[in-house]
Amino acid sequence: MAISKRLLGGVIAGLVAAATLTGCGGGSGSAASDEVRFGYIGDFNGASLLAVAEDQGLWAEHGLTAETSAFTNGPLQIQALGTGDLDFGYIGPGAMWLPASGQAKVVALNTLGNADRVIAQPGTTSMADLRGKTIGVPQGTSGDMILTLALRQAGMTKNDVKVMHMDASTIVSAFSAERIDAAGFWYPAIATIEEQVPGLVELAKNSDFAGQVEFPTAFVAGNDVVAEQPDKTRKVLAVLRDAMRYRSEHPDRTIELTARLLDVDEAQVRADAANVKVLGVDELDRMTEDGTVERWLSVMDDYFAGTGQLQRSVGPGNYYTGELFTSAGRP
Repeated sequence: MAISKRLLGGVIAGLVAAATLTGCGGGSGSAASDEVRFGYIGDFNGASLLAVAEDQGLWAEHGLTAETSAFTNGPLQIQALGTGDLDFGYIGPGAMWLPASGQAKVVALNTLGNADRVIAQPGTTSMADLRGKTIGVPQGTSGDMILTLALRQAGMTKNDVKVMHMDASTIVSAFSAERIDAAGFWYPAIATIEEQVPGLVELAKNSDFAGQVEFPTAFVAGNDVVAEQPDKTRKVLAVLRDAMRYRSEHPDRTIELTARLLDVDEAQVRADAANVKVLGVDELDRMTEDGTVERWLSVMDDYFAGTGQLQRSVGPGNYYTGELFTSAGRP
């Protein structure tokens, strides 16, 4: 979810709370495998395909070994792609303006998110009640995005409230301690807040904007990786495609594997997955070929242009490598 949208303040060092899981290479006497450095976020969207790939031996099957690292948001991964510290990563919709500005390639869509909310302290009844109030938000994330859309729908802007940029963990503690009146945030972290503030109010959610904008999550790659290592990129996409097919066919097992990877309770991952629309491989192929994906991304480009985050898009046809994704499924 995020790139300090644009102040991702050089925090990249140290936020790679690197969960190293290595997909063994090898297999039946093939030559040395390609190494892949892959970033992710520790939730169902960001980790489920990596959990499947590890369990099913998909990295080795496609001649790869993978070193995976956990990040707190997408923008930091985009920065790591740009410095060459990562090859591939995962972003939520709030960071999509970064590839749109030419800083990375979207190599595959993943899911449609429905986990974002504007939450407020008990007793709040509408967005209008937040006028002049303090709202915490991780800047440049999908939480930021849902807040902006909800304010706009209520005929307001961020100038009508007091926005405080916070990281995710700070929002949990600040909301629970009533240091902020509301937040643009997401599940599963909201579930943690609900345990301490059971009467919190949800004022807006992704589905409120259905038909206006979709909230795709995606896998991204460094520009140089796509341009200079097409064979490795295609292998990684083949892994993701195989994992997507498995996830669609074995949803319960995928939840179990994701919980194991993240070392969290399975019920937490199940609740998280309930806020996600999983996109299957065949569906993604069709929507890539009929232009649906490019239309979604164009709408997001317009949104980010309206917020001032995106000065000029390079165009979905230039930053979404759809043909590369669909061709990775062909022999």
